[in-house]
Amino acid sequence: MKRKLEISELIFKIISYTLLTIFALCCLYPFVYAISASISGYSAVEMGDIILLPDFKGLQFNAFGEMFSNNMFWNSYSNTLFLTLYGTLFCMFYSILGAYALSKKRLMFRKGFNFFLVFTMWFSAGVVPQYLNYLATGTAFRAIGITDDKWLVIIAMGMQAMNIILLRNAFEGVPSEIEEAAIVDGATEMQVLSKVYLPMSKSTIATVALFFAISRWNGYFWAKQMISNSNEHPLQVFMQLQLTQYTDLEYTTGWKYNHNYHPNSVIYALIVCSIIPILVIYPFIQKYFAKGVNVGGVKE
Repeated sequence: MKRKLEISELIFKIISYTLLTIFALCCLYPFVYAISASISGYSAVEMGDIILLPDFKGLQFNAFGEMFSNNMFWNSYSNTLFLTLYGTLFCMFYSILGAYALSKKRLMFRKGFNFFLVFTMWFSAGVVPQYLNYLATGTAFRAIGITDDKWLVIIAMGMQAMNIILLRNAFEGVPSEIEEAAIVDGATEMQVLSKVYLPMSKSTIATVALFFAISRWNGYFWAKQMISNSNEHPLQVFMQLQLTQYTDLEYTTGWKYNHNYHPNSVIYALIVCSIIPILVIYPFIQKYFAKGVNVGGVKE
């Protein structure tokens, strides 16, 4: 039998749902606008007639066609997939190992290691020291024969203290009795990690993997600074270069006489294409998201 809500509870729910609905619409609007602007005609975008829905009279998909026919677009897309896949795998590998070690009370100097981990969240070395460090790392890579700068971004940008702390807290929440039973059965340290800790912390692992993947997918600044070869640029750098090109008055002079779509429509089409993979992946991880953050973010 459902309990009848009190007046104060009912008011609170109405206000909460109203605010959440407004917030959701505010988050959804830019994406809907980008889709509408990317498929609307030249005049509608130029005159600012697009508010929410596209201009159905001038409906076109040539902006997407121009993006899809650009080889650099596909090249940058593959570079971003490379950075996201291998960057996430590398970050998860060392983050899981580091978090597992830091979760053990028998680890020597455990408090000191945890302090220095948290210290990096309080104080940052700054952009210039980081840049010099990455340059030195790139020189070391080239000395051993690694000339692909994408590996520099993957390895040098791998540290995120917050994600290691989330994993560490999740591992600390695993009952010690289960680990002791596995050790009695003859399990090695790596078997305990892979057979006990990882399956029991899959929510937090999936959440942290999503954090890493989004960070690598949206990475722009250091990819722009460290990757000098344009053929190795990820999607975000390519998007910035395209934005500069399609807003250049010299480049777009006479555009409307040769195209039925606005130059901005190409940019919006590129934005839509860059968001789709995250939108496809997120629903499969969403069920782990809230649980993973709660489990890894709270230490008993």
